[in-house]
Amino acid sequence: MRYYGTVIRPPSEADSYILQVTYGCSHNRCTFCGTYRDKPFQVRPAEEVQQDLTLARQIVPDTRRVFLADGNALVLSARRLVTILDSLAAAFPNLQRVAAYANARDLLQKSREELALLRDKGLRLLYLGLESGHDEVLRRIHKGATAADMIEAVRRAQAEDIRVSVIGLLGIGGQELSLAHAEATGRVVSVMDPRYLSLLTLMLVPGTPLYEQWRQGTFQPLEPEALLSELRHMLLHLERLSGCVFRTNHASNYLPLAGTLPKDKPRLLATLDAALSRGRAVLRPEAWRAL
Repeated sequence: MRYYGTVIRPPSEADSYILQVTYGCSHNRCTFCGTYRDKPFQVRPAEEVQQDLTLARQIVPDTRRVFLADGNALVLSARRLVTILDSLAAAFPNLQRVAAYANARDLLQKSREELALLRDKGLRLLYLGLESGHDEVLRRIHKGATAADMIEAVRRAQAEDIRVSVIGLLGIGGQELSLAHAEATGRVVSVMDPRYLSLLTLMLVPGTPLYEQWRQGTFQPLEPEALLSELRHMLLHLERLSGCVFRTNHASNYLPLAGTLPKDKPRLLATLDAALSRGRAVLRPEAWRAL
């Protein structure tokens, strides 16, 4: 298997075979993200994808899960994705699911019939970076979609039985919009009612526009205690969920939490309250945090 540039995947894809079908991110303008700034977006040549699959079939023939990289593989046409999914099914007899990152635009450009076909071909899980449910925050970070766009995108995928893991970003509103970001994100996720919700914590990456805003004093990040308060405020506004698996287990987070909403909401809030009362001693050390 050959990989070009930085390749990332969600924590839950740690045991998956990662197949690069695109390079980079077709949007690649989010002010906080430095992941794909080392390579321009490109659709990987089909023959290279097939060569990697042939090799993977020999090395990891018992593969059960596959993650399609890079930043938003769903940007590919449905026809191209079907070809890849068919090849995966042929290469791995024990394959259980295929997953990928997707943005709202990718999903909204796929018809209901196309999404249903992709699901039938094995695409069972998509990861969507909501970041924030607050439209002003989304505008400032150049997300390229509104909260309403992302609600519709998640609903469209879930209507065709494709599970969606929504990703929120603690601290992305800065000090100025912290509580507004938390409340709006909680309310938007409640409307989405995704199967999974994971929260990461902002880390300022040198070379990104947001990092330069911080250096110039126009963006003020939150201290760890304020980030926990923001998380608590977000949890308070997560309502009407129907069995959402909730995690803050990413390496960027100061406090790992796990539960199912709404069942575990009281316990999660109590854990946060205990952590807030004890201070930084119970939080992940700064040196241990990572993207």
